[in-house]
Amino acid sequence: MLDVLICSHREWAIDISNNIIKTFSKKINIQNIKTPEEFHEKFLNDEKFDAILFIGWNEIIPKEITDNFLCVCLHPSLLPKYRGGSPIQHQMINCEEMSGVTIFKMDEGIDTGPIYFQKEFTLQGKNLYEVFKEIKNIGTEGFNNLLDELLNGKLLNFKQQDETKSTYFKRRKPSESEIFYDDFENFTAEEIANKINSLLDPYPNAFIKCKDDSILYFTSAKFL
Repeated sequence: MLDVLICSHREWAIDISNNIIKTFSKKINIQNIKTPEEFHEKFLNDEKFDAILFIGWNEIIPKEITDNFLCVCLHPSLLPKYRGGSPIQHQMINCEEMSGVTIFKMDEGIDTGPIYFQKEFTLQGKNLYEVFKEIKNIGTEGFNNLLDELLNGKLLNFKQQDETKSTYFKRRKPSESEIFYDDFENFTAEEIANKINSLLDPYPNAFIKCKDDSILYFTSAKFL
């Protein structure tokens, strides 16, 4: 029986993990962890796995683990575009029409490994929660395909990323959620609405500073 470790952190990632466990719990020996402390404990105890799935996981994985285990990761963009931090927010704020889910084999780089699965979806008209729903559905599909192939002894097919198309972004800071009065003159209604709708809970909501340093938070927006 295959031994699989699932590492999931964010709520949408845990939902994908639960979907996988529901489908494969009788076919695969699955362990599911949610914190870096649990992850390091597994390898201090010298446990072995046929595959490690990283879903919504932010911590850098040591090279000795990616070199010695099949480590696959979900990234919510059409890699090699939008590598790095806060990919969902950056895509929405940049008014991208299309996004996607990529499942790739991890290496020592940041989101640079060869791609196993990739599927796109539209961002148009969607807020953050609707984007999460797309990621959960597509991410579950991709990992189910991967585990089915492993169970059937098939060789996984990976495709190298095109480095000429790569883009990188840093993780957003809470201070970057601020909207300024000048923004209403410098940006379109769509751009401001996308920023607001990309920064819903649990992320730092968009806000504007008002009189006496009071703060007004925005939790939804639409444009005409």
